[in-house]
Parts: sequence; structure tokens; C-alpha cells
Amino acid sequence: KCAPCRLGIRQMHAIIEEICAGRGQPGDIELLEELAFAVKRGSLCGLGQTAPNPVLSTLKHYRYEYEEHLFRHHCPAKRCLGLFRYEIDPVVCKGCGLCRKNCPTGAVTGEKKKPHIIDQEKCTGCGTCFDNCPVEAVGKV
Repeated sequence: KCAPCRLGIRQMHAIIEEICAGRGQPGDIELLEELAFAVKRGSLCGLGQTAPNPVLSTLKHYRYEYEEHLFRHHCPAKRCLGLFRYEIDPVVCKGCGLCRKNCPTGAVTGEKKKPHIIDQEKCTGCGTCFDNCPVEAVGKV
């Protein structure tokens, strides 16, 4: 019944997904802000009138993070899979092989007791190597 909420929130979600995936476009921040205010003004129920508040709050307090995603293709929180990658620090890696054994795509290679490496072409960003490394040699960059 209430189109601004139903359609506006869906569109806001799509814009945020694109930004987080590294496919955001110049002007997305402004469009997101305009949409949020339009949903707030045009919605008939309390839910629709308040649903944009988290987005407006993050735009107000963390706008620089949106800008980092859009213009530098960098996620400061290292949470957006399209905007960081896993790498193994060869100085810290002991070559235990846990990352290699647990990698579902076979992206991690290396000999026992020697530093391992991640093939970025095969890596899906699942984080299994990060979660399984006992010496914290796997990092997000």
C-alpha cells in the first residue's frame, strides 16, 4: 500500500550493497541521502518514517567511510569482501599447513614448515585461513 517505504528501502539497500561490493558510483552517497529523506517524508506508517534513520545516522557520523568505499575502494573496517583481501605474512607464518588444509578452494599453497601464500585468483574471501591460523599470520589488507 505504501510505496515510498517498500520501494525506497529496497533501493537504499541495493545502493549500500553496491557500495560495499566496490561497485558504488559517484553520487551514490547523495542519492542514498535523498532517498532516505524521501522515504521518511513519504511513508504513512511509523516503521517507514523511522526505517531510514540508521542510514541517515551513518551518513552523518561515518560519511568518510562511505567516501573511502566509493573513491578509494577501501573498507576501513575490513568487513566488505570486495574491498579487502587476505594475505599471509611470510615472517610470521610457520608453515603449519592449517590454512592450506582448511581452504575450501585450494587457494593456499606452501610446503610444510615454510611460509604459505594465497592465490588471490582462487581466494573467495571466506576467511577460513584467517580463522584457522594459530599464529595470526593471515591478515586483511
